[in-house]
Amino acid sequence: MRNDWDDPIDELKKITVTSHPNNEPVTIEGETDDLRCIGVGTDAAVFESLSTPGYAYKLYAREKREKVATEAQVYDTLGASPYFPTCHASGEDYLVLSYEKGITLFDCLLQGVYIAEQVVKDVEDAREYVRSKGLNPRDIHLKNILLQDGRAKIIDVSEYVLPGNDFRWEHLKEGYEKYYHLIEGNAVPFWLVETVRKWYNQKSGQSTFEDFAKSVLRLLFIK
Repeated sequence: MRNDWDDPIDELKKITVTSHPNNEPVTIEGETDDLRCIGVGTDAAVFESLSTPGYAYKLYAREKREKVATEAQVYDTLGASPYFPTCHASGEDYLVLSYEKGITLFDCLLQGVYIAEQVVKDVEDAREYVRSKGLNPRDIHLKNILLQDGRAKIIDVSEYVLPGNDFRWEHLKEGYEKYYHLIEGNAVPFWLVETVRKWYNQKSGQSTFEDFAKSVLRLLFIK
């Protein structure tokens, strides 16, 4: 028996996703009239079907296919939750997820869209929920959090089976609490956001958060 989300799968096969080193975003090759890319990460790209709305198709790079089953299992463990999408099905290299409206916090910075304290609280609550399920809430960053009707929705759970704390969310939260008022309501140039992202990836573990923040502020307010 076919489900309504099955129809775009044949179209998905026309697309090839390729990953790259140094935590760079994947690239996409191939064309289809039905699928529209709505998100790009370091392991996969996410597509919306124009003919079958309501679902999002996360297509992994060929080199990252081993992560599909792991992420599907994480969604199964999380179960129904207001903090995460629903996983409807999985294949060899894809997941079928509920389509989630909204823009990422990364795009909020670029567009000057206000990020309320409620969003931060939601992520904190979501992390506690993840821990209550025996998982590890890590790899939570600006591109993995959607602003949805003033609330947070986390859209990537693939690393919740890994050990350790990468401190990405803790640093974002600290940055929000100490420095967000300096840019609140203002659009931040893309080059600046990308520079900060790359600096963070390069300097992670090499300097304190305060030292990193001071470097960013010097860049932001340089005369």
